[in-house]
Amino acid sequence: MPELPEVETVRRELEPQVVGQAIGEAGSHWSAKFTPAVDAIGATITGAGRRGKFLLLPLSDDRELVIHLGMTGKLSFADRLDPDGAGDPYLRAWWQLDDHVLLFHDVRRFGRIRIVPTGDYRTIPTLANAGPEPWDPALTAARFHASIARSKRAVKTQLLSQRPVAGVGNIYADEALWAAQINPKVSRLGLERAGRLLDEVRNALEQGIENGGTTLRDYRNLEGGRGQNQHLLQAYGRTGLPCRRCDTPLTSEVIDARTTVWCPRCQRR
Repeated sequence: MPELPEVETVRRELEPQVVGQAIGEAGSHWSAKFTPAVDAIGATITGAGRRGKFLLLPLSDDRELVIHLGMTGKLSFADRLDPDGAGDPYLRAWWQLDDHVLLFHDVRRFGRIRIVPTGDYRTIPTLANAGPEPWDPALTAARFHASIARSKRAVKTQLLSQRPVAGVGNIYADEALWAAQINPKVSRLGLERAGRLLDEVRNALEQGIENGGTTLRDYRNLEGGRGQNQHLLQAYGRTGLPCRRCDTPLTSEVIDARTTVWCPRCQRR
């Protein structure tokens, strides 16, 4: 599933190509997870933002087009499109802009599209309840520590919940925990260790953005290109391979329905 670095990469590519563009026509495959794309007809896209793993496209009528890519969702552009999307079984939604057509493809149909009043995310609980952005000045080590301390769940589970900090998924949680030398199954962290983990969350996400995201199978940018961060992963996807810090074989276990990888020596409980 695309995480913050992948969504931010797409956002940066989208911004110069959609801001100021009016939506003349639109269409979408029916889904309970979609607001019909036609509801945006007549509005102009006035910005391109991101909150956690969600893309936010503000509209000129005080609403927002909210897009979550799910596991296999991809955005791309085309010069023109048959309104019925003939020949593309995975096309879920499209918007005819002034200069081109914005397309949303999704093979596994886990993506979501909503058009909501600006800032009103009550119909999108994951977004409404998301914690602070990683680089929010208000997200101090003390605040992060307090958020972790409120739960008895494993720290890996807490990171995936989006409550302590928004935008972290399985890949970047494993990377941050490895870098901070924290076992993913612990549920208590002191202030110093919590601060170190927050630093490594930020470092992992920054590295992901700098390298255009992580492509393991499905993720592609707007032009269909692959990210490069997969070549720099230290923990995620490396079960059984030697730890790049101490050479101990990395181990894995399913935590919160996600395969979690860590070093049993460097990341002792």
